[in-house]
Amino acid sequence: MDKALLIQLGGSVLAVALLVAVAAWLGAARPTPPLDAEAARALLAEEFPDQTPNAVWIAADGAGLIARARDEALVIWRRGDSYVAREAPWSAIAAVRPSKGRLPLRLGDGRPVFAVIDDVWPPKELA
Repeated sequence: MDKALLIQLGGSVLAVALLVAVAAWLGAARPTPPLDAEAARALLAEEFPDQTPNAVWIAADGAGLIARARDEALVIWRRGDSYVAREAPWSAIAAVRPSKGRLPLRLGDGRPVFAVIDDVWPPKELA
């Protein structure tokens, strides 16, 4: 190998390392705090402005919520450093049975899993 090829190879390695470092720095997810009642209300108002939920249930780990608006279930769960929101028929959500403290849902393009206490579903605030 001649000197020019080594300089070019070293520059390429340095450029790739710099790009990887910048991508890692920019892609670092910021921590998302667990949901509380106030944050849940704000998320529901933002994601479902035309819906008025009758009751709201927040998962035991604070990573999501299920709200009931008449015969519709409004489902929000944490995905990465943000939240995903979907609507589903309440009957489909109420029919799911928890197992080992987890409530797995199938919502078309998403499969959130909610933490429940004592495998009780649906909770009395949503019934």
